[in-house]
Amino acid sequence: MAPPTQPITVTRRDQMFPILGDADIERMRRFGEASSYAAGEHIVTAGTVAPGLIVILSGTVDITQDVRPGRRETIVTHGPGNFIGELAQLSSRPSLVNAEAAEPVEAFVIPSQRLRDLMVQEASLGERIMRALILRRVGLLESGSSGPVVIGPAGNGDTLRLQGFLRRSGQPHRALDSDSDPCAKTLIEHFHVDPHHLPIVLCPNGKLMHNPSETELARCIGLLRPIDPDMVYDVAIVGAGPAGLAAAVYAASEGLSTIVLDCRAFGGQAGASARIENYLGFPTGISGMALMARAYNQAQKFGVEIVIPDEAKLLGAAGEGYTLTVGDGESLRARTVVIASGARYRRLDIAKLAEFEGTSVHYWASPIEARLCTGQEVALVGAGNSAGQAAVYLASQVRKVTMLARRGRLRETMSRYLVERIEAQPNIEVLGETEIEALEGEGGNLTQLRWRNPGGVETRPIQHLFLFIGADPNTDWLAGCDIALDARGFVRTGADIGAGQMETSRSGVFAIGDVRSGSVKRVAAAVGEGAQVVAALHAYLARPNAAAPELARRA
Repeated sequence: MAPPTQPITVTRRDQMFPILGDADIERMRRFGEASSYAAGEHIVTAGTVAPGLIVILSGTVDITQDVRPGRRETIVTHGPGNFIGELAQLSSRPSLVNAEAAEPVEAFVIPSQRLRDLMVQEASLGERIMRALILRRVGLLESGSSGPVVIGPAGNGDTLRLQGFLRRSGQPHRALDSDSDPCAKTLIEHFHVDPHHLPIVLCPNGKLMHNPSETELARCIGLLRPIDPDMVYDVAIVGAGPAGLAAAVYAASEGLSTIVLDCRAFGGQAGASARIENYLGFPTGISGMALMARAYNQAQKFGVEIVIPDEAKLLGAAGEGYTLTVGDGESLRARTVVIASGARYRRLDIAKLAEFEGTSVHYWASPIEARLCTGQEVALVGAGNSAGQAAVYLASQVRKVTMLARRGRLRETMSRYLVERIEAQPNIEVLGETEIEALEGEGGNLTQLRWRNPGGVETRPIQHLFLFIGADPNTDWLAGCDIALDARGFVRTGADIGAGQMETSRSGVFAIGDVRSGSVKRVAAAVGEGAQVVAALHAYLARPNAAAPELARRA
């Protein structure tokens, strides 16, 4: 048996909690303001916004997390030369931990905006700080003790929905099974929750929510904040997948005020990839979520305002550029718009599919879904690279994976290295020219699948089905916006409509990534387009009439 993996707080402790030298502290002073705290004073409380990154000059501070109501656990005690903070401090989000002065403390506080200035102006020092902030977030994710607490039946669709949103958003959280966890039962009794109202979420600020939507939960934990109606951004990017995040990083790093919106979570379809092995620079591969989390953190480092989950609903012209109507009746203004809304998962046209979605039918293969399937046989429909990556990952977690493909051979649609890996897995069975005929089960739980192929009809007792059958362009929100689409619904750009590179039929509105007609559906291509569009943005913003898009609309 392999030895247990040590937590990151042990393996990379020196990088997580570095001690700054006198020279480093002096370089940082100009970005902060002096502050002092009395012994026993609560410097930071979980669920509230911290004043910024706090550099300790003298005294000690205990950093704790709330492992359950009324009980705290010490993560680390900081002393002179240490600093208090994690990724939340990059964007003034609520803290996930508590900080209490164990003795009188002298320090200086670097607010979020100045912290980002430090990252840019003091590159080597900023690198050490950024690494520590990221590792601290990873440590909180590993511990599973900080952040909101989701309480509900383990296999319940809404429980899985909330867990999935928090996981895709990179948010530490705990999930307690209301049927078996004593702590969950205690909380349910304490708050007098009727079992029919589960799941519930206990936010770090103490607020209890009954089966909230993702938007309600995001607002409660501080991920989603009101949009400043008076702000006019240089660029608004709709979509936080590889293309959108790449555009955000390059735009913000070049001085453009940038806001990104996404209706689900950062990462797009790339975030669903269990392992990407053909992305340049990662010879051992990297999970899609890890790659996209790095891009998300990088965007925050350069000051990008990220609004997730918030759905763009309407694109209209205004005197200073464009307006985007978003969720909850809000709107924002921007001089340019980049459409990077990607694609949405295709669904099987089969009876009862909706009944099993969220509990037994999955469009994502993550550790959450894998835990539901441990020791079972699962079915996976699809024959592209995403399907192959998911199959290989699931094969390491479940008893057997049965892949169902419409075509006869995977090599027609899948990268060679993935085909070879699948062929080498003893617990992956590939059935070509196969289509599902029926889903059977009750109470939202699948019990068996029936499919047909040239060999006949077969029924198997399978409880979990994964669908990776491609995607359609996510352009419904553009209806009535005078944006030209091709016959399949992708956004037309460039020479195809007599426009500039990646520009749409409306001047100052650009499209990149999977949503763009003619794009190459690869992560690297999407990232390249995200970088490339920034040059087009600069060129457009330099035009004399850039502030009046209503006069520049194309026929």
